[in-house]
Amino acid sequence: MNVLLVASECAPFVKTGGLADVVGALPKALESHGIESRIILPLYPALQGLTGKASFELDLGVLHGSPARLVCVEAEGISLILLDAPGLFDRGAGIYLDETGADWSDNAQRFAALCDAAVHVACNGIEGWRPDILHAHDWQAGLAPWYLRQQGSDIPCVLTIHNIAFQGLFPSALMNELDLDPDGFSPDGYEYYGQISYLKAGVVASRRITTVSPTYARELMSPEFGMGFEGLLQARKADLAGILNGIDLEVWDPETDPAISENYTARALKRKTVNRTALEKRFSLSSNPDAPLFCVISRLTEQKGLDLLLDALPTLVGRGGRLALLGSGDGQLEDAFRKAAVAHAGSVGAIIGYDEKLSHLMQAGADAILIPSRFEPCGLTQLYGLRYGTLPVVSRTGGLADTVIDANDAAIKAGCATGFQFAPVTASALSEAIDRSCTLFEDRKRWAAVVRNAMRHPVGWDSSATDYQALFQSLFDSRSEGAE
Repeated sequence: MNVLLVASECAPFVKTGGLADVVGALPKALESHGIESRIILPLYPALQGLTGKASFELDLGVLHGSPARLVCVEAEGISLILLDAPGLFDRGAGIYLDETGADWSDNAQRFAALCDAAVHVACNGIEGWRPDILHAHDWQAGLAPWYLRQQGSDIPCVLTIHNIAFQGLFPSALMNELDLDPDGFSPDGYEYYGQISYLKAGVVASRRITTVSPTYARELMSPEFGMGFEGLLQARKADLAGILNGIDLEVWDPETDPAISENYTARALKRKTVNRTALEKRFSLSSNPDAPLFCVISRLTEQKGLDLLLDALPTLVGRGGRLALLGSGDGQLEDAFRKAAVAHAGSVGAIIGYDEKLSHLMQAGADAILIPSRFEPCGLTQLYGLRYGTLPVVSRTGGLADTVIDANDAAIKAGCATGFQFAPVTASALSEAIDRSCTLFEDRKRWAAVVRNAMRHPVGWDSSATDYQALFQSLFDSRSEGAE
């Protein structure tokens, strides 16, 4: 089978979050199952250097006001189809946001162009390669399944919802400009409370819908988490599946990681302490071998529950723990953690921003990673934590609930505990989980046993790639039967 992935970002080329990591890792995982995949991706400035490796180019004329062409390249073991549309994507600042932090005013046109280009590849092929299935990721790719349906194509589409909070909403006045059939602007189509929703278009037009963890798939059908899509997803329940994300085990491997101070394994945990010392130095933290060093690597937003951590800091600091935080986002939260670092000098350190290499050191050097999200479709940082023996302290929601086994007495005795869960998602429940982790840390033998459990926990793509292969195969077979 051939599968075309449509996405707005892909690691290691361009990344703002976990979507990029998943899109970058999935093709390699599918390859072992006999699936050849290519990724169609906008040619942002950061990717310009790849065009010198082009194996094929195709002129598309003008797409949504910009001259456009497709450029095929191989990079980092991934087959990319780059949409080179300078008027839409050759600009500074962020891939979604302008210099002021607002959405680009033409995001509707930008990602409609990506979907148009994807449909061209799906219907006509490129460089002698034609996809059997189109796999769209999040709202930015949501119009691709809809455009295919408008054209009467029988190419099966799968839409993966990475985070339903982002729905791609735009004014209805853009229908004609976006080449959307006005008849589709209805509750049964792409209309969402008087606006165009790219995500809804993808949900309605795709044969199957996946999300990134089994628990999140169930949560999306409830008013608490569905964000207005719960009725639609309940109606599509038979077509909805939660397939857990994995991580790239070659990029995230404490035994070989070049970004950390000392490599280590589950059998050589003493070497992990070298990274702990390096992390303390980087964040100007005091050394306390008798209490855990916590870390946070996150966007600073309400979704991530970092405001709860501010309220839980007295418990963390009171137990002798230290906190190293790396993140950016909400300005008030950024200021609050800067002030916390001053107020708790030596116990709290904060670096506002993002640094991929530093994130590896933090996973290697911390004892525990805090993830108090109010909702979390899957989450990857807890998977990195498990891989590096940095015990996740997580809220019991979404993929966090699916990947971390709480270190209660029964789980510890059974030898299966891998971290700490808490519920409800409140500051007091988070404080209690931090307190429990500090207590377990005092028993270094039991703590080490849980760390080894965590490092043995499967976090790669093997199982999930098998699930995707089965899903794609069912669609491939049904299309073949229909052709007969």
